Amino acid sequence: MPKKKANIKEILAANLKENRRKKGLTQEKLAEMADISLRYLAMLELGNSFPSGEMLEKLAKALDIQAFQLFYPSPTPEGALLHLEQSIVANIEKVVSTALKQSENDSSIKRELEQLRQDIIQEIKNNYDDRLERSMVFNIENVVKMSVKQAVANEFKNLKKK
Repeated sequence: MPKKKANIKEILAANLKENRRKKGLTQEKLAEMADISLRYLAMLELGNSFPSGEMLEKLAKALDIQAFQLFYPSPTPEGALLHLEQSIVANIEKVVSTALKQSENDSSIKRELEQLRQDIIQEIKNNYDDRLERSMVFNIENVVKMSVKQAVANEFKNLKKK
């Protein structure tokens, strides 16, 4: 069964609660700082109410964030993987483009490919290791290695045909 997408009230509720907790604030303290009732804040955090623009500004100011940040969906493993995939594709395209501009026998291509592989793996470890299981990170590392090698091999094959 597909996961239900969050509506705007649910996103706002989750972000209010998350930002409040990040700041180490209780509901009572945030309500006081935003000059709203505790009951109203609780209703917002449950997604049972929706604030006015003025109220959003008060809450954002109390949380020391911009009001629009209260409407960003929370990061998910799926979103992290999508971002990672986009990053990998962009980096592979960069290497292939560079490889096309250089000679087939140029050892700098190998150095650049190795550097790219290390950069991608480091990005995975820095940004995604805490959100993804280790086995997924290992699998992604292997996919990166094979993707870069295959992309360059295919481009060199195409160059030889021309």
